[in-house]
Amino acid sequence: MKKKQLPKEYYKLLEQLQTVDFVLVELTLYLDTHPKDFEAINQFNHFAKERKRIKKLYESKYGPLMQYGNSYSSYPWNWNDSPWPWQV
Repeated sequence: MKKKQLPKEYYKLLEQLQTVDFVLVELTLYLDTHPKDFEAINQFNHFAKERKRIKKLYESKYGPLMQYGNSYSSYPWNWNDSPWPWQV
């Protein structure tokens, strides 16, 4: 099977999403032990909003990221389109 050629923006958006996910995980761990840190909560909310924005942009161009109602599908059903983000 021939590997699908992807534009540079695909990788850029995927890297941005992974970076924001990393920040959210780290902030979550921090907030588990510092639940009253107002600035950290503001940072978490900022990055949660940023993740939503990047995810929406990524999915509008390259398809869904997650199944089980976490991401929409376009018509026709596009869950079998490749590559999946973890395959690149």
